[in-house]
Amino acid sequence: MEDRLQKILSAAGVCSRRKAEEYITAGRVTVNGVTAALGDRADPERDEIALDGRAITRTGSRTVLMLYKPRGVVTTLSDEKGRKTVADLVRDCPARVWPVGRLDMDSEGLLLLTDDGELTNTLIHPRHEVEKEYLVWVTGFTQEGFLRLAQPMTLDGQALRPAQVRRIRQEGERTVLSVVIHEGKNRQVRRMCAFCGMTVRRLKRVREGKLGLDRTLKPGQWRPLTAEEMEQLK
Repeated sequence: MEDRLQKILSAAGVCSRRKAEEYITAGRVTVNGVTAALGDRADPERDEIALDGRAITRTGSRTVLMLYKPRGVVTTLSDEKGRKTVADLVRDCPARVWPVGRLDMDSEGLLLLTDDGELTNTLIHPRHEVEKEYLVWVTGFTQEGFLRLAQPMTLDGQALRPAQVRRIRQEGERTVLSVVIHEGKNRQVRRMCAFCGMTVRRLKRVREGKLGLDRTLKPGQWRPLTAEEMEQLK
C-alpha cells in the first residue's frame, strides 16, 4: 500500500516525520533510484526507498539482530554529543538496521535491531503488551518497597500495568530483583524503583517476549537471530 515517504521513513524508525521532510527536500531520499520530492508516495513492500544511498526498505527477508548493549552506549543511530551509539556497534552489518525501542545509556543487555518496520511496531506498541524482563541490582531494599513495586502505579500521568517482581539473590549491600514490565517508558524501571525507595545500581534487560539474551554474547557483541528465535518473536 502506498504512503507518503515521510511517514514510511518514520515508521521504519529512521527519523521523525519532520526530519524526513528535511531529508526529502535536501534530495537525500530516493525511490527506486530516483530522487524523491516532498509529497511523493511509495509502497515500502514494492519500492526500494533509500536515504543517502542506503536502502531502508527492501523486498524479501528482513534482518533482525540481537545485540548485547553495553553500558555507556546510547540507543540511537547518531548522537549530537559525539557519544558511542548502537549503530557504531553493528557497523559491519550489511543491512541498514535501527534499534527496536529504547534501552537507556546507563543500562545494558538485550537490544534488537532490525530493518523490519512491521516487527518494530509489533514489539513497541503498547497494545501488543510484549513483556520485558530486567535483572535489577538495587540498594535500599525493604520488604515494604518490594511489595509496593508490584502494585499499580502511574508514570507521566499514565497508569501502568502491575509489574511482576521476584527477589533473586543478595550480593553484599545490593539486592538483585527480576522485574517484568509491559510498557517501555523512558527509564521506567529506574523510576519505579525510586518511587519505592530503592536506587538502581545496575540494570540489565534479559528477555523481550519469549526471546532471551544469548548468554554467550559479551557486551558489544551481536548476531542475527536464528529461524527459531524469529518464530519466538512472532
